[in-house]
Amino acid sequence: QVHLVDSGGGLVQAGGSLRLSCTASGRTFSGYTVGWFRQAPGKEREFVAAVNWSTGNTDYADSVKGRFTISRRNLLNTMYLQMNNLKPEDTAVYYCAGDRGSVSHNDGDYDYWGQGTQVTVSS
Repeated sequence: QVHLVDSGGGLVQAGGSLRLSCTASGRTFSGYTVGWFRQAPGKEREFVAAVNWSTGNTDYADSVKGRFTISRRNLLNTMYLQMNNLKPEDTAVYYCAGDRGSVSHNDGDYDYWGQGTQVTVSS
């Protein structure tokens, strides 16, 4: 069983930056794809970014390419999402997720979820 804890959200002005963290307990991320989804009020949860822990392959939603960077620190069993040039439309609850398969944009493919961290971007 994998337990994910995500953190790092907050309130920031447009153009600012935040870094989200996701740490796993119970086992390592090795062999997993780990990613971020987000859900804004009244909207469906959507894919943001993901990384395959073993290969390092990454994928991003078009809306965040060039602004967000996903990375990992193997020894800490922690994944990060560096978010730069934040926009009001990035406001959402961000969830860390783990999947034993390859990188996927489908939240139904992910087996493990963090509790979510709120990101609010003011204009």
